[in-house]
Amino acid sequence: MNETFDLQEYLSEGVENLMFYVEYVPVSEETRELAPDDEIRAFLADRLTELRKNRPEMIYVSFPGDEKQSDGCLAAGRGFFHINSHGGAEPCPFSAFSDMNVRDTSLREAIGSGLFKALRSGPMLEDEHIGGCVLFEQREKVEQILEELKKNETEAVSL
Repeated sequence: MNETFDLQEYLSEGVENLMFYVEYVPVSEETRELAPDDEIRAFLADRLTELRKNRPEMIYVSFPGDEKQSDGCLAAGRGFFHINSHGGAEPCPFSAFSDMNVRDTSLREAIGSGLFKALRSGPMLEDEHIGGCVLFEQREKVEQILEELKKNETEAVSL
């Protein structure tokens, strides 16, 4: 049997009309070189443009590839957020920072956490970055935000 399987065709014939393309996102300095470079991201963007044109019945979401069209990263409640296996509300699956746990609060409160508000109110989510995740590249700033939030919480409790 020499027949080839066309995943796009198979999905477009059924009810599965949403496809996510997730780029590799480094979570440590040791794996940074595995992130797609500009040439690979340009190839992926061209391929997605072609797919979107040829298969209009499908919805293609490129993560984090669609950031330029959405005015930056959609993390921290700008479009989504991630809940880790321990209940921590994180800006995204590739940015393991959290100041709130959904086991102790509602989803509405989690999306309004101090960390998420700080990330959404500043320019960080709109910043240009080399590859993968802007929050990974700006992790020192994210850690500073968390330290400041923790300091303010400690001061408020001691008053």
